[in-house]
Amino acid sequence: MSTELPESAVPPTTDAGESSSAPTRRTFIATSTAVGGAVVAGGVIGGSFLAAPEEVAAAEAPPSSRVSLTVNGTRRTVTVDNRTSLLDLLREHLGLVGSKKGCNAGACGACTVLVDGRRVNSCLTLAVRLEGAEVTTIEGLADGDRLHPLQQAFIDEDAFQCGYCTPGQIVSGVGCIQEGHTGSPEEIREWMSGNICRCGCYVKIVRAVEQTAARK
Repeated sequence: MSTELPESAVPPTTDAGESSSAPTRRTFIATSTAVGGAVVAGGVIGGSFLAAPEEVAAAEAPPSSRVSLTVNGTRRTVTVDNRTSLLDLLREHLGLVGSKKGCNAGACGACTVLVDGRRVNSCLTLAVRLEGAEVTTIEGLADGDRLHPLQQAFIDEDAFQCGYCTPGQIVSGVGCIQEGHTGSPEEIREWMSGNICRCGCYVKIVRAVEQTAARK
């Protein structure tokens, strides 16, 4: 059987120094990519694909809300990122740095404040959810130069060492007294257990709370 191909099936030959005029698949893809890239680049440089500056700013800006609340007896209205915690609102927007950022996870109690008379971990509380609320921080307990009875008791009983947890301890102690959980040292320890003192002043803290509750 003959293995020769018919003349129409044989690809045309070219001279050694010549190349086929038809583009190869690789050449076609490379050329198309280069031309397409140039068109896109030209469009971007020319500004036809760029968003207006105000549109870019709006897209990048986080959602924010306006919130009004009473802090230590003063009405405050601020616009904050919706993710802002009450602790960051107090410290970074209102300059009330008495409430400390300890763990920032609600585990140490250093950021404790009173919201409508109830103890809360301000690091876990969203500021935008407190519209119309009344917030009391460590700065709002004293009456001018006159210390709150529990503040004075902490001094009398030497109930602090480094002092970092003290603002949260005092505010939590005030809440504990207002809630009526001061029937015994054991009850005070139980209801103050969310406030950690790394210096280990628990005995004196309980004594200060007990002393203040007895004078109430």
